[in-house]
Amino acid sequence: MSSGAGSAAAVEGSGLWARVFAALYDPLLWWGERSGMADRRRDLLRHARGRTVELGSGTGLNLRYYPDGLDELTLTEPEAAMRTRLARRLGRGGDRARVVDASAERLPFADETVDTVVSTLVLCTVADPDPVLREIERVLGPRGQLLFLEHVRAESPRLARWQDRLAGPWRRFAEGCHCNRATLELIRARGLELADVREASWRRMPPIVRPLIMGVATKAVSDEGPRSPITRLSPT
Repeated sequence: MSSGAGSAAAVEGSGLWARVFAALYDPLLWWGERSGMADRRRDLLRHARGRTVELGSGTGLNLRYYPDGLDELTLTEPEAAMRTRLARRLGRGGDRARVVDASAERLPFADETVDTVVSTLVLCTVADPDPVLREIERVLGPRGQLLFLEHVRAESPRLARWQDRLAGPWRRFAEGCHCNRATLELIRARGLELADVREASWRRMPPIVRPLIMGVATKAVSDEGPRSPITRLSPT
């Protein structure tokens, strides 16, 4: 289902906390966006090209950072309350994308028909990342790319232990978000080729979600060859 505007019926498709969380999402991320996250979105999304599909677009915080000249921009969002806010933001910004009700595990696109898939703060939230990564591989064309920006399990043993302790309460609060998920290792295990992967800190946010990775992954052309190193970003 695609939509160009929000509707009361769509919001009613969400549970009470999902509707509250959707309303609080932008204010909760406000300081983090101003403290470097918005710049990271801009740096990542300038690489989008061709037919572009964003997974779990939420309230549409990425929308302003997509470059002009994309062949097509599709924003997928399975949560009704989020999708309503996304459609409203899209309406304010002009008709440059379409909103589709679709989960990351079941994308409504034919095999190898997408040039760019975007995942920002999504692979932490899905119940199982492996089916999502398989779908990404399926829809990406031969030279397709995954642009990702995700918070991940901390390298610090002390912080990782706190992530494990608070994983349950945080998941209930943040609508399924796994604060202790080792996402980079999961991407690598799928055989995707990693390029220009960087680490950073999500400033002004709770410590358990501060460790970040961002980068580009493409379909592997062989099982051999060196893997790209991780570059640590300077604090911002």
